[in-house]
Amino acid sequence: MHQTDKKSLEILACKVRLGIVESVHSARAGHPGGSLSAAEMFTYLYFKELNIDPKNPQWEDRDRFVLSKGHTAPGLYAALAHRGFFPVEDLTQLRHLGSYLQGHPNMRTVPGVDMSTGSLGQGISAAAGMALAGKYQKKDFRVYTLLGDGEIQEGQVWEACMLAAHYKLDNLCIIVDNNGLQIDGNIAKVMSPYPIVDKLQSFGFHVETIDAHDFDQIENALNIAHTVKGKPTAIVMKSVKGKGVSFMENNAGWHGKATNEAEFEIAMTELKAALAELEGK
Repeated sequence: MHQTDKKSLEILACKVRLGIVESVHSARAGHPGGSLSAAEMFTYLYFKELNIDPKNPQWEDRDRFVLSKGHTAPGLYAALAHRGFFPVEDLTQLRHLGSYLQGHPNMRTVPGVDMSTGSLGQGISAAAGMALAGKYQKKDFRVYTLLGDGEIQEGQVWEACMLAAHYKLDNLCIIVDNNGLQIDGNIAKVMSPYPIVDKLQSFGFHVETIDAHDFDQIENALNIAHTVKGKPTAIVMKSVKGKGVSFMENNAGWHGKATNEAEFEIAMTELKAALAELEGK
């Protein structure tokens, strides 16, 4: 694990947000809202939780992370870049023709990506398969997967949850980004997945609920996940879609679109001011 204190994590999360906004703006397309809502989790996973080696992305005994909500690749890419898997400067190549950083994660082209994702519901299934393989191989690695709360409207998600509980995959941790919004609006109105916690518990998961933007709560929940035996763990994190950019926060319209020049300047000014404050400048 990479040792990082809370202040450093907050600074890194702000840099991840800057990377998200810059990359999506450069691409003139992408998904900023759900990337920003998970910035703290991306940061904590890659800088403190995951047992990984940027110099050896295919290390056999590494922990695995699967971005089941693959459209939030800008958040994953920003975390990977700042962790040293590839140059931060490359983030502005997101979605460009011929770029290795496409709109959804591609394990064949992006160092550090453990599974190609994008079709919602499939990532958690792949993660459960990885965790099951780890059990069969008697390996100590852990598997983590991040889902959107709109994504859990997919039936395949619950099939994967049923499998994970049946095989007692205590090396699997699923994380649900509960920001309450999907592309068509409020998840409760589109197709309510609530009560999320009760459903996960009924499927045989140990469940923790946290504030997605509080590093202490993230750390506590992931530490608990290590102690749970005989069942998988789920972390349901209440988040703000578009967190960190005032006009994007809690606005479903920013699920999947890029900023214009004026919006980009406002977003970057806000994030740079937040970063300067954290750095004490």
